[in-house]
Amino acid sequence: MMPTYAYRAVDKEKSCDHCGSGFEIIQRMTEPALTSCPRCKNLISRVLFAPAVVIKGSPLAETDRKIKEYEKEGKWSHAAELADKEAEKTKREDLKTRALEDYKKAGYNFDKYDTDT
Repeated sequence: MMPTYAYRAVDKEKSCDHCGSGFEIIQRMTEPALTSCPRCKNLISRVLFAPAVVIKGSPLAETDRKIKEYEKEGKWSHAAELADKEAEKTKREDLKTRALEDYKKAGYNFDKYDTDT
């Protein structure tokens, strides 16, 4: 499996839509970093991210990864349902909040169920 690297334009004024907002590319670790945008040829730089610590085989890490994957794909109801189920099991407040946000992004309207108004 080859790693995915993210790149972004050095000067947004001279960038195209591709490098201005940033893009990802799969490269071998032995390949040199790209220095110019493959589309507009303007100067780009590799975006560095803090390393993620994942305990291999951890169900929590795997669930979080799957929720992020659903969110990235725009599958908000899938992400919300998974976060909701995991929040019920683990009592994690951050997942409850995330589930509500994803349900809203999926188009669910919780305001109509509010009985305090």
